[in-house]
Amino acid sequence: FFFNLNYLLSKKNSACLGSVNLKGRSCLTLKDFSSDEIKKLLWVSGDLKHRIKHEKQYLPLLQGKSIAMIFEKRSTRTRMSTETGFSLLGGHPCFLTSQDIHLGVNESCTDTARVLSGFCDVVLASIPIINGLSDLYHPIQILADFLTLQEHYGSLNGLTVSWIGDGNNVLHSFMMTAAKLGVHLKVATPKGYEPDKGVTEEAHRLAKQHGTQLILTSDPMEAARDSNVLVTDTWVSMGQEEEKKKRLKDFHGYQISMQTGSVAKSDWTFLHCLPRKMEEVDDQVFYSSRSLVFSEAENRKWTIMGLIVSLLTDYTPQIPMLKF
Repeated sequence: FFFNLNYLLSKKNSACLGSVNLKGRSCLTLKDFSSDEIKKLLWVSGDLKHRIKHEKQYLPLLQGKSIAMIFEKRSTRTRMSTETGFSLLGGHPCFLTSQDIHLGVNESCTDTARVLSGFCDVVLASIPIINGLSDLYHPIQILADFLTLQEHYGSLNGLTVSWIGDGNNVLHSFMMTAAKLGVHLKVATPKGYEPDKGVTEEAHRLAKQHGTQLILTSDPMEAARDSNVLVTDTWVSMGQEEEKKKRLKDFHGYQISMQTGSVAKSDWTFLHCLPRKMEEVDDQVFYSSRSLVFSEAENRKWTIMGLIVSLLTDYTPQIPMLKF
């Protein structure tokens, strides 16, 4: 008898991921999720995308359920991906701003949370159950990024991602996730804009645990060298407008261009969570075939759907397990 080892390993891994159950969990940061749990989220997301987008199936998995979406900042992708995705699955999204509910003003956050829990099945906000975006982390963005890379490269293990820009919440989420997927991470930030110290310490621990590399530098070209993926984000986030002049000066030389890509791997690609400014990446890269930004933006919908379905139901993916 001859056995295909890769086939057997695939069946074993599929069985392991199939047993992962996230129902009832919150998602505040991917720091709280294991390697298998993150892979299961990506598998469910890819499955929903295949069945709904490509097979044109109707899957009312969230029929009769509602989500309270609490936003303190404007966000095109977070709002649209969640509203359209939740509705596509048969649920009812409720968009709430700070003006709608006066969170923590006329009523304590605790009381508001208890009231909302009686109305809704899930809350998307800077409080449980799903962190849509906070100052420290942006977990739902990173799920979309890694689904995009898995689709493009066919697998994630062994890839090198290079972050060139600000040490912000998106980078922090990369640092909490990359090693768990076998991805090496190189980070270039200007002096004074390094990632959070506590996050960095945990990221080093994860890299050691999973056998990946984590390199921090202030040289963009050093970070880009031999990388598969170049990533950046806004240099001036909402609430930092008064720092714009100083930040533009401090980030001089950090624009991603074809020159940056010239030292990367021949198959290098580009990611940006949007919206993008010219100083962060030039048009030649942003609108090139190497840019995956619009697939990345679309995948915000499929990954938030995958996340919510995983947290609220016992759904089992129907497609074969994705290769990681």
